[in-house]
Amino acid sequence: MGSRSSYRKFLLFYEKAALIRMSAPLYFDDILVDSVWVSPRRTITEADVIQFATMTGDFNPLHVDYDFASKSHYRQPIAHGLLGLSWVAGLGSHFPMVNTLAFTAVRNWEFCRPLFFGDTVFVETKCLEKASAGRRAGKVVWHRKLLNQTNQVVQQGVFETLVSVEPAPDPVPRTHLRSEVHHADVTVGRDSVSND
Repeated sequence: MGSRSSYRKFLLFYEKAALIRMSAPLYFDDILVDSVWVSPRRTITEADVIQFATMTGDFNPLHVDYDFASKSHYRQPIAHGLLGLSWVAGLGSHFPMVNTLAFTAVRNWEFCRPLFFGDTVFVETKCLEKASAGRRAGKVVWHRKLLNQTNQVVQQGVFETLVSVEPAPDPVPRTHLRSEVHHADVTVGRDSVSND
């Protein structure tokens, strides 16, 4: 029964994410300093941790061995800190949905609390500052927090991105750029010249 409930939550999460993706992404000038966005929630599973360990090769027993972890400081397995950071990047990438050109930095990242199996996490993103980076892009500094189901900060720090400036509207509609050349049918011939 529990797996059916988990599957429904999974579908609901991705349906919400799909709806958000259909909305128009923000350009640099659309983003206001001090604006805050909150992502949907996601519950951490043992399968998430095993898949991350398999993908990265990080099989530290603190994450994958119940017996070892039961004797650790936390008394149970914990998720990888970098898995949490990956969720911050992923969940935060749609909240807000932005015309991002490049992800340029992670600064002052803090791992404040462990991530346990069964924790439900979400991302809170706040725009800290913006600066123009030329005619086509601007630098945006974001403060991102990964919070758990009791609103405790699990991880936090600063992300920096380059965001596209909205292109200026084309002054001439593209439909009028096509040159229409009309050619007259011209017969080139030789005048009859008589030698009379």
